[in-house]
Amino acid sequence: MKYSLDFSPLASYWPVFVNGAWLTLKMTALAVVIGVCVGTLVAFAKRSRIRPLSRACSIYIEVVRNTPFLVQIFLLYFGLASFGLRMPTFAAAVLAMVINIAAYAAEIIRAGLESVPRGQIEAAECLGLSKWRIGWHVMLQPSIEKVYPALTSQFLLMMQASAMASQISAEELTAIANTVQSDTFRSLETYIVVAALYLVLSLFIKLVTWALGEYMFRRRRVVRRAAAQAGKAQPAAAAAVAIHGGAA
Repeated sequence: MKYSLDFSPLASYWPVFVNGAWLTLKMTALAVVIGVCVGTLVAFAKRSRIRPLSRACSIYIEVVRNTPFLVQIFLLYFGLASFGLRMPTFAAAVLAMVINIAAYAAEIIRAGLESVPRGQIEAAECLGLSKWRIGWHVMLQPSIEKVYPALTSQFLLMMQASAMASQISAEELTAIANTVQSDTFRSLETYIVVAALYLVLSLFIKLVTWALGEYMFRRRRVVRRAAAQAGKAQPAAAAAVAIHGGAA
């Protein structure tokens, strides 16, 4: 059976695809920014000495991490509607994404906080730094730097998981694809285009997070530059030793 690809019926749908991609990016950006802030608070709260608070955070994280994202969206969208609280699909999708990514970010950031040596915190306390300054400068900033690659991977996974929002009719990229393929009957071509757009979005998010990491973590640039200079210095020193050794 022969099948010839024909993308011409999709030409008039490009603005619709672009709008879907933009909505996907907007949902992801909102969820990531708010979710990381919430996740950071949850990470600190889980390490709290107040046991009920710590346990509540543990329960929240375990519930979110051990239930499917699609079920979480349905629970939020249809569950709240059952109590008379109806939200627009965009707001419901973003809220579900925030709840989901905050739980994963909390565990990732908590792992970073656990890696800070106790002696480093005690030294900051001896210097008389306030709790807020210790939390921000001594604990959070080095922790985020260590776990930044894991966090950025989670951002990409969240962008791809946003496709689930199509199940509650949020007009993101996958929902747009469903509409277009039912209009044009060119399913394969439609999903090839959508896959390419998801790839472009992923590469864009990678580029943005890399640039953000380079800006935020200046120490990494300094260490990398020093390593590069040391790498250049070693062959030069070896050549000098070889020349002097030959002359002797």
